[in-house]
Amino acid sequence: MTGRDAEATRLVVQAADIDTPALKALAKLAGAERIDACSRSADQAFALMPAGNSTEVAAYCAQAALDCAIVAPRQRLDRVRLVAMDMDSTLITIECVDEIADMLGIRQTVAAITASAMRGEIDFRQSLTRRVALLAGLDVAALQRVYDERLELSPGAERLLAGMREVGAQSLLVSGGFTFFTERLKARLGLDHTCANTLEIAGGKLTGRLTGPIVDAEAKAACFNRVRAALVADGGLAVAIGDGANDLPMLEAADVSVAYHAKPVVRARTTYAIDHCGLDAVLNLFV
Repeated sequence: MTGRDAEATRLVVQAADIDTPALKALAKLAGAERIDACSRSADQAFALMPAGNSTEVAAYCAQAALDCAIVAPRQRLDRVRLVAMDMDSTLITIECVDEIADMLGIRQTVAAITASAMRGEIDFRQSLTRRVALLAGLDVAALQRVYDERLELSPGAERLLAGMREVGAQSLLVSGGFTFFTERLKARLGLDHTCANTLEIAGGKLTGRLTGPIVDAEAKAACFNRVRAALVADGGLAVAIGDGANDLPMLEAADVSVAYHAKPVVRARTTYAIDHCGLDAVLNLFV
């Protein structure tokens, strides 16, 4: 990369497959003089430099099902000190509380409350209390079944974490979900920090209550800010990734925020959106 390229704003486009006609069309729209392959992910990624005309570029990419981002020249991966992410529907593909509810045959009822809360239509704290109350009486063994049989990592999750680890960044899993799952994921993936809600258990069954403070949107942001204060200094960057409305305070506190397969209210208020690629696409948002 030449000195001029190093100082150029980049248009990064990503997808499972990007054909040459699309790249040429985007280069023309953006006024780019150069196209470089730049993928650190399982999907294809290209950087077009210099880049402009972001409104027309975004419209083209939306129609072509391409993820796109305008990346500043000094937004380097080696500056990242912290990557924080939500758990349900971000690090993993499921909403754990919905799957737990399915064990009681009330998935539809609980999932409707979950979806409304993630869209920001109802208060998260109240919605969580309502959903957990509906789980009363469930044998704790059902939680292990959800973990073993239904929990899957989002595509690219392990590659993202490995890439961040390589540059010395620490990881934070901060969730309005449950410690039963975050602590198992911490051990499995080598995560540095976790924060989540704790389900109360008595006699081997869920009581329908939580123990300790509720981790809602504000608590997620507070946890993020505590870890950030300890890790990020001297020009470092803190990155946050989420999908639901209860992630917004955390996302808005980050230097770089990413809406991952997210609700519209979240996409509208973040630095970037990943709608088509896996989590490892976040790595390509840095020089």
